[in-house]
Amino acid sequence: MVIIITGASVGFGLACARKFAKMGDKIIAIARREDKLLALQDELGAESCAIIACDVTQSQMLETKIQEVLDSRGWGIDVLINNAGLALGLAPANECDIADWERMIEVNVLALVSLSHFVLPIMIAQNSGHIINIGSIAGSYPYPGSTVYGATKAFVKQFSLNLRADLYDKNIRVSNIEPGLSGGSEFSLVRFKGDCARADSVYEGTTPLLPEDIAEVVCFVAHLPAHININRIEMMPTTQAPATLNVAKR
Repeated sequence: MVIIITGASVGFGLACARKFAKMGDKIIAIARREDKLLALQDELGAESCAIIACDVTQSQMLETKIQEVLDSRGWGIDVLINNAGLALGLAPANECDIADWERMIEVNVLALVSLSHFVLPIMIAQNSGHIINIGSIAGSYPYPGSTVYGATKAFVKQFSLNLRADLYDKNIRVSNIEPGLSGGSEFSLVRFKGDCARADSVYEGTTPLLPEDIAEVVCFVAHLPAHININRIEMMPTTQAPATLNVAKR
């Protein structure tokens, strides 16, 4: 299979690229940092791993580059993994920077929608395909400071379900993978804008999910028999459970 993975240079995306490559799949790895992509390509082999250094929000440029890879290598698209995403800040809504909100919407929603829309005609023409979105438990369980991040992931969840409803007769699968507390990536470092101590404190005393755990699930879902569609998988480490409701007391 040919697998497109966004955000493939670190974390979940990198782990997915390695896992699928071990299964013998071909990879189109997309990320902003070309040096990390080149290292990945060197690791996996240029014949089976094509790289595209591009911000996912640059939709037109990204689509052109993907088409160039498909044309030059004679590949189709079997699986799109919409992994690129981010959270910015953990402040109350009234204290947030609107630019952070807009950036999360731009990456987590608009870029995901745009790339999904781009691959659909290709998948429909070949009468097969699978879109796997990396959501979050934040799309189901609200928590303080997750006003827009949680909303973007709720969008991803509902978008995935509605997309599947549209594609029921097109032999195209759609899945949403929703991890909980996850370490081993740059997620918290990005959220706290480079504050390593604060990012590390998120995982102190816990055993979080790791990128390899998410990759295991994503690869399992993608390699199931073609007649099986997994709508959504919610996963948490055993050190986490659905949150209780906060109650303010005088």
